[in-house]
Amino acid sequence: MVDGTLALVVAGTYLAICLAVGLWPSRRASSSVAGYVAGDRGLGLWLMYFITGATIFSAFTFLGMPGLAYKQGAASFYILSYGVLGFVPFYFLGPRAARLGRAHGFVTQGEMMAHRFRSRALAGTAALVALIAFVPYVALQVRGAGLIVDIVSQGAIPPWAGAAVVYAIVLAYVMKSGLMGVGWTNVLQGVLMLAMAWALGLYLPAHLYGGVGAMFDRLASERAELLLAPGFGKNGEPWTWSEYSSAILVSTVGFSCWPHLFMKAFTAKDDRTIRRSVVLYPTFLVFQVPILLLGFAGVLHPHAPADLNQVILHLLFEAAVPELVIGLFCAGGLAAAMGGDAIAHAAASIVVRDGAVRALEVELSPQRERRWIRIALVPIFAAAYLVAILWEESLVWLLLFSYGPVTQLAPAVVATLYSRRATGTGVLSGLIVGIGVTLVFDLAAQLGHDLRPWLVHSGLYGLAANLATAVIVSAATRRPDREQDEEFLRTARG
Repeated sequence: MVDGTLALVVAGTYLAICLAVGLWPSRRASSSVAGYVAGDRGLGLWLMYFITGATIFSAFTFLGMPGLAYKQGAASFYILSYGVLGFVPFYFLGPRAARLGRAHGFVTQGEMMAHRFRSRALAGTAALVALIAFVPYVALQVRGAGLIVDIVSQGAIPPWAGAAVVYAIVLAYVMKSGLMGVGWTNVLQGVLMLAMAWALGLYLPAHLYGGVGAMFDRLASERAELLLAPGFGKNGEPWTWSEYSSAILVSTVGFSCWPHLFMKAFTAKDDRTIRRSVVLYPTFLVFQVPILLLGFAGVLHPHAPADLNQVILHLLFEAAVPELVIGLFCAGGLAAAMGGDAIAHAAASIVVRDGAVRALEVELSPQRERRWIRIALVPIFAAAYLVAILWEESLVWLLLFSYGPVTQLAPAVVATLYSRRATGTGVLSGLIVGIGVTLVFDLAAQLGHDLRPWLVHSGLYGLAANLATAVIVSAATRRPDREQDEEFLRTARG
């Protein structure tokens, strides 16, 4: 066993470097809202690749995913499935949104939809949906950071204190530098995460079993049930194919509609950058494979971890791995956990831009709007911090909860960019109904009452209700200005 001092020093050094890298771009971006929120619409392929890739590598990847493989086996494969498919819609949606952003000055998903349907209520509802989805997602990152610091310090720094320190650093560079600070720290984080994932993903199975093949041979002999899809649910019972498939479907539909990811369409310098980012995006999934290997490596270990979210760190300490290696892995884990920077930045931008400026028609100068966005970061981080401290289940279920609400944005986004028949009233009604249905099922399940008539993801019920409501209400209402709608769609087509 090691005492963790060197590992803590390595992790602390990484945090200091990350703060410096995050503060540096503040000198380069303009002082406009577009500069702070959209990087002056000048992001090239390099930054786009790492910013979008940070949505895959998060605290969930380094902590929740190994725990999922450790306890639920093949159920963890659903992540690779939706990761491959999830960004494909953006290949078509992204360039259309980018053209509209350049023509109308959009920097958020909600203001694009509100402009198309001339609906302040739609902008406000989209902002609310984003918050419902964002707060648990940022909380996932905050909790992950706290767990890492707690383990590395051997309990000397409790999770609540570690999370507070890490996210104080994140808050500092996001407030100061906006999107460009997020972008360059994501490059640093991405390189470190990818290197550590493969290094340890191959090292630990070799150290504990003699190799990856030998590890799976033993698993097939002693715990074969973990290698059979669809694996197990969080209650330890076999996961049904309907739950497995619907989790993939909901995550795939919702992936491209995450507001913070969708906003990157407004930051790219051209359509080609967006499409190339989509094509390259699945390469990040190659680096999730070693993370799954680490989870499976813990299955036959004689000592079980105290927390499913601590599988990898538990193995590292138990296996007498050099402390420097532990420190580097913890730095990689913190890099993943700090992926909440892009999400919090987007959340604050959406609250002010969609909620205040668009929905409530608050008149703000560019300087005041930028200041409000910075101020909004504080309560968003505070809310996420409280959820992180109070949440007691696995990180993967916090992730799945976030996907339910965000999936409900998909019909509104597609209708905005493609549909001639959709109306603002129809889209808004569908969004509200879809969110309501999803939350009812999710909250009932948390209280121990599963109201689902069939065992599929609650977001799928919400999506069905959303689509049906949007179609019916749109058919019963009229578009106020057909000519303006046609011009909007022509601009989107290019």
